[in-house]
Amino acid sequence: MKLLRFVKPVLMVAVLVGLTVGAYVTSETWLPWFQHNKPADPVAASEESASPSEKTIVSEQAQKNLGLTAKPLKAQTFWKTIQVPGMVADRHGQSDRGVVAPATGVVTKVGHHPGDTVWPGDVLFTLKLLSESLHLSQTDLFKATQDITLAQAQRKRLAASEGAVPGARMIEVDNQITRLQVAVKAYRQELLNRGFGPVLIDGIAEGKFVSELPIVVPPRPPEANPLTTTLIQQTTAGSTGPAFEVQELKVDLGQQVQAGQMLCVLANHQSLAVEGRAFRDETPLLERSVKEKWPVEVDFQEDPAAGWPPLDQTFRIRHMANNIDPVDRTFAFRLPLDNELRAIEDEGRTQLLWRFRPGQKVRILVRVERLDNVFVLPTDAVAREGPEAYVFTQNVNTFERKACRVLLQDRQHVVIANDGSLVPGTYVAQIAAAQLNRMVKAGTGSGVPKGYHIHADGSLHKNEEEGK
Repeated sequence: MKLLRFVKPVLMVAVLVGLTVGAYVTSETWLPWFQHNKPADPVAASEESASPSEKTIVSEQAQKNLGLTAKPLKAQTFWKTIQVPGMVADRHGQSDRGVVAPATGVVTKVGHHPGDTVWPGDVLFTLKLLSESLHLSQTDLFKATQDITLAQAQRKRLAASEGAVPGARMIEVDNQITRLQVAVKAYRQELLNRGFGPVLIDGIAEGKFVSELPIVVPPRPPEANPLTTTLIQQTTAGSTGPAFEVQELKVDLGQQVQAGQMLCVLANHQSLAVEGRAFRDETPLLERSVKEKWPVEVDFQEDPAAGWPPLDQTFRIRHMANNIDPVDRTFAFRLPLDNELRAIEDEGRTQLLWRFRPGQKVRILVRVERLDNVFVLPTDAVAREGPEAYVFTQNVNTFERKACRVLLQDRQHVVIANDGSLVPGTYVAQIAAAQLNRMVKAGTGSGVPKGYHIHADGSLHKNEEEGK
């Protein structure tokens, strides 16, 4: 009996342990029966059923950090374009000009060097003449001029005789004077063609022979841009004509040069051209642009920090080459370009800083299709997420993500369809769309920051007690 008294409690404990272990093992089966009618947590249920938020709250400080700006949507017209590579080039016959030696001589003085700004009439070089023909022409001019003076004096004496001299004698003297005048005119023209100015020629006729010839800057052609010419003239008091820049020297001091040899190259980048290179299959598009007289947009890729004003020029294709380069299989087309400059005075020296320079790479955008009634935004205003595209509308501090349909995107612009998903006049963020999209996905800014409260219009304000 004593043994049975100790066995019964042990058996009861073993049964209870077995039931407990069995209940734990089968809890996944019977536990839901007890929770089936349990009332759900309203907060948890609302969190589970709520869709992900499409809004994010951005404080004013954060907006400044991101550089956020918003502008109202406006339906407009956008031109679809093709991009063609190009570069700024000299306009042949107007940009560069060579200066040659008018006669054989030795360079005894170099007046200006590469980079210097020179004006028409400035002395570039001084040549010591070695040409025997030029020395002979000077001697003949002086002799003929003196012979004319003597012949005219003789005619005066004959005319004073009042009929004592036969008329044939007077006619002979007149013919002599005429022959000498023709010879003088020929000598003057020869010296003029050799680079002698009228002042030097007048001096030679009086006996002041020239052994050193100054080579001066030639005048610009009359078709030079009058606006740019006036601007350059205003930089230096008393200057006449547009300025040149000494681009390259072809001779050295003490070097002997022959008549017609290049001495230097002068440049004036006032009239340039934009040259594009297109492939054969793009010919119909360019021909249509020429036929329809559509303007062409040129992206010079300028740095805004340079401070140049907005470019006020309309570009059109003026020339299309009719031959294709056999090396790169492209053909050239050209657009005229009027350059702009800044003239800087430094210790009496004028330096011309041109806005566009030959060799500068550009992008040429040729119109091919017109898109009407669309929204045009900067590329940073649209966030991409797989096939979806989003913009962010602004209501004070609240930014809401809106899906949109992108029709076209290039390096600078995104064209969005005006299909009703966005309402004209709605303020849309112009930048940092990718950052705002990451904030929406991460839930950053979806709640009200501590110490702030949000109004019904979406504006975020600091609590009054927080500022005390």
